[in-house]
Amino acid sequence: MASIVRPTMLRQTCLKAATKRVFSSKPTSTFPAINKPASVASRQTVRSAFAKDASMRVAAFHATGKRSLLPALPQVIDGTANDPAPVPTPSPSHGSYHWTFERLVSAGLVPITLAPFAAGSLNPMTDAILCGAILIHSHIGFEALVTDYIPTHRLPKTRKLFDWGLKLATVVVGVGLYEFETNDVGLTEGIKRIWKA
Repeated sequence: MASIVRPTMLRQTCLKAATKRVFSSKPTSTFPAINKPASVASRQTVRSAFAKDASMRVAAFHATGKRSLLPALPQVIDGTANDPAPVPTPSPSHGSYHWTFERLVSAGLVPITLAPFAAGSLNPMTDAILCGAILIHSHIGFEALVTDYIPTHRLPKTRKLFDWGLKLATVVVGVGLYEFETNDVGLTEGIKRIWKA
């Protein structure tokens, strides 16, 4: 869909910029309507009008061969094109067990979140389990985000920085939740007070 819309939008932008009628939808006699095929003469007229006034140039939001939006990341080729991709050694702790643990934590959050409110009692143990589950679930989610979007082989230093930043953030949030549980009203009571406020 985007490849169909982009040329039409660029034509409209160029025509409006060249005629200096940015908010006008009426075609002038110099420029044909967008729906009609443009002739070579009208294209040259648009290009010459577009080139005359540098302040009217409109940069489309896409990358071209001359200018890219962001610089390319470091490019490294290991081996040749015929070398197979390295296959990591199978490990259940990083494979199926890890996936199963993530799903158990995610599914377990639903009853753990509803239990204190449905039962009507405030139990510090239930609050502690809820805080721990939220903390583990958040850490796993952000860890997956860092793993997916900051590859180790392309950005090793940035990846290490984000890994340690995530660990630090998890510890800080854990200490904050502990302080909130022990020195304040607790997570469940805090949510109840905010809900009734």
